[in-house]
Formats: sequence, C-alpha cells, structure tokens
Amino acid sequence: MTTTFPRRRVPRRGTAAAPVVLPLSRERIVDTALALVRDLGLGAFSTRRLGERLGCEAMSIYHHFPSKQHLLDAMVDRVLGSIEFPDPDLDPADRVRAIARAYRDMARRHPAFYPLLAVHRLNTPLGVATIDRVLGIIGALVPDTELAARHFRTLGYYLTGSALDETSGYARGPSAADPVSEADVAAHCPHLAAAAPFFAERHWEATFSLGLDALMARMEADGRAARKAVAARR
Repeated sequence: MTTTFPRRRVPRRGTAAAPVVLPLSRERIVDTALALVRDLGLGAFSTRRLGERLGCEAMSIYHHFPSKQHLLDAMVDRVLGSIEFPDPDLDPADRVRAIARAYRDMARRHPAFYPLLAVHRLNTPLGVATIDRVLGIIGALVPDTELAARHFRTLGYYLTGSALDETSGYARGPSAADPVSEADVAAHCPHLAAAAPFFAERHWEATFSLGLDALMARMEADGRAARKAVAARR
C-alpha cells in the first residue's frame, strides 16, 4: 500500500502553482491529532477525521502507528512530555510545589485532551520515567519510601481532581433537564447562594493554592519526622 501525502501549492513567478509534498511523519500526525481534539473534542476524534485533516487516507496513518491505541499513547506522551520539571537545585519543598503546578499547567494547556490523560495508565517508557522522577522529587522531601508513596498518591488525587474540574468538570458538565433557577437557589439554598461566587474561574487559583498548601504542610511535617527517625537509627 502506498502512503499518500497532502499537497500544498507554492506560487511561482510567471507559472502555475506547483504542488509541494508535505511528508507524513509521526510528529506531524501527533501534532494534527492533538489539534483535532482541541478543535472538536475527544468524542469526535477518529482516524478518519484525522486523515481528512492531514489530507491522506486513514490507512496511511497506520504506516506510522500500528493501531489507534498506539496513536493515543503517543499523544499522551507528547502532552505528558510538555511538563516542565523544576530545577534540581531548588529546596525539596519548592520542587514539590513546582512540579504540582507544572502538572496543573499541562492540563490547562490541553483541556480537551486531559480527560483521557487523567485515566490513562502511564506505562509507556516516558510514562514510567515521569512517575519515577516525581517520586524522586517527593522522596527528597519525605525520606521514607512508604510515606513518599502515599504522598505521591495523595498529591495525584488532588491534581487529577482539580485538573478535571478546571478543564472539563462541573461547570462544563451536562445539566439537568430542568435545572433549578438561580432565584430558587437564592430562596432555598442560602449556603450555596453565598458560596457560589467563589466557585467562579477567577477564584480557582486561590482555591488551588489553599489545597496545595494543606497537602504541603502535612508532607513537610512527615518529612521532618522521617528525617528525625533516620537520624535516630544512626
């Protein structure tokens, strides 16, 4: 089977535009696939639509990716690989804070794609290497393997939940067929009516910082206790 390539016309002085072949590469396929998800959403993503946007037959994509799952893995790796890891010379607590914020920034750069990444098992080579690096960052603050593992999971719960909420969560989710009106909320749900303004996007940063501060306080306390335990055994 011959791979087909899209053609782009480049004008030449005094002549008709000549077709220029744009190579179909793994990088270009992944870039275009992520743009397609950004524009149409995960639900509308298909190799047929991807082929249309690339200007090729859908089967041509399989010369570069054996299956759609392999393509999705590559898309996850591309997005995951965009996380900016902190300077290793930073204070351990500052490194944990920085990687937490870098993960949140990654999710917010790719809001349409993030729901897939959130539940994707990160068991590609890049995925397991990323997990290992983050565990190393947490382990430098909490020098106890079990506690570090628990804090890694707890931080993961928080980051995944907050990222899902900010990219595709409650405010953007499906509505009831007959939603309660704001007037009814104001009349019958005084606590919700009072709190609702603070759920708005302009308050997300303050809310995220509050939760991260709480997690960090316990992580730093456990780190101090773990270091004392290590010192006592010497």
